[in-house]
Amino acid sequence: NLFQALIAGFTETYKFTKFILSSIGKLFTGSVSADNIGGPIQISVIAGSAAKEGLVPFLSMIAILSINLGLINLFPIPVLDGGQLLMIAIEKVKGSPVSDNFLEHSIRVGVLLVASLMIFAFVNDIVRLI
Repeated sequence: NLFQALIAGFTETYKFTKFILSSIGKLFTGSVSADNIGGPIQISVIAGSAAKEGLVPFLSMIAILSINLGLINLFPIPVLDGGQLLMIAIEKVKGSPVSDNFLEHSIRVGVLLVASLMIFAFVNDIVRLI
């Protein structure tokens, strides 16, 4: 029924959120290799494998990917939504807006971090292919 499906959906989302956050933590501590980070090529390979398994595995893979992207978007990096929330929190604590200079530099650092992650993931994808 609909109620049980909603409960199951929330339960699975919570389970995968915990798993993804745990995995990200393990990446930072070094207990999981950074070679596991994949980009668009790896996503397409996994999507193809899931599609061959059927509709439910494919939709599950898309759901996990969506949870992963949503969590990453909440990281406190200025160009992401989490960074915007961080800036709002800083402004509330400070009692005034952050300076334009600080905002500009933080956005540059954020773009550099996001671009670095994208390049790293893409390089990992290419190395897997070779």
